[in-house]
Amino acid sequence: MLRLLGPLAALLALALPAHARIPSHCIALADAGPERVMTAAFGDPLAEDAVRIRYLDHASFAIEAGGLLAVTDYTGWIGNPDVVPDVVTMNNAHSSHWTDNPDPRIPNVLRGWPQEGQPAWYELDLGEMLVRNVTTDTRGPFGEGARADGNSIFIFEAGGLCIGHLGHLHQIPSPAQYAAIGRLDVVMVPVDGGYTMDLSSMMGVVKELRASMVIPMHWFSGASLETFLTGMSAEFEVVRSEGPEVEVTLQSLPDRPTIVVLRPAWLP
Repeated sequence: MLRLLGPLAALLALALPAHARIPSHCIALADAGPERVMTAAFGDPLAEDAVRIRYLDHASFAIEAGGLLAVTDYTGWIGNPDVVPDVVTMNNAHSSHWTDNPDPRIPNVLRGWPQEGQPAWYELDLGEMLVRNVTTDTRGPFGEGARADGNSIFIFEAGGLCIGHLGHLHQIPSPAQYAAIGRLDVVMVPVDGGYTMDLSSMMGVVKELRASMVIPMHWFSGASLETFLTGMSAEFEVVRSEGPEVEVTLQSLPDRPTIVVLRPAWLP
């Protein structure tokens, strides 16, 4: 039974691995185990093989694993000013996905767009968490033109899991991009239906990725979210939570692909 919670060229190796990371099967495929997700709350101790994911707002998530904290699409605010992430990722398609003034205490700030004419490229090994990216193209402002490598799909490997955040995805990934992403266990997917991609195309991407758990994000009034859920319900279980968090292990991934709807809330 699935149980939900309640309440960039290259980057230098900024941190030496302090602990061995449980290898993920992101590139080398593996079978999922029995279905089980454990409950806890943000900041509570985590088992070595567990990852906690909290939906903060819009396209921003907090990912906890191995005593490390990553925040996606970081805008400068996560709710608690005393909490300093170990790594934050950003995309600049819109101001709601990045900041020009990140907290100076954050040791690893990964900007997912080209710097000095070079695409963003990361493979940051923090020991118990590896953060890497795969770039995709975006449209220019107001949908005009194209920006090569304007978006990064960030991938977090921790606890044996492979967790992907599609960012501000504007294109259907190419076969080479899909291969670089690998086999995701969990994927955060924008379902606005227009600012990123139309919902039919986004549904196709989700099905191609074949993740066991899908977490919708980047929805506004909720209408596009409901359209996404309806369109996916024949092939995916839909589980709704009134809370912002889910805790998952490789062994607890659902047997049937499942969409988990979280309700955003800042860090307490």
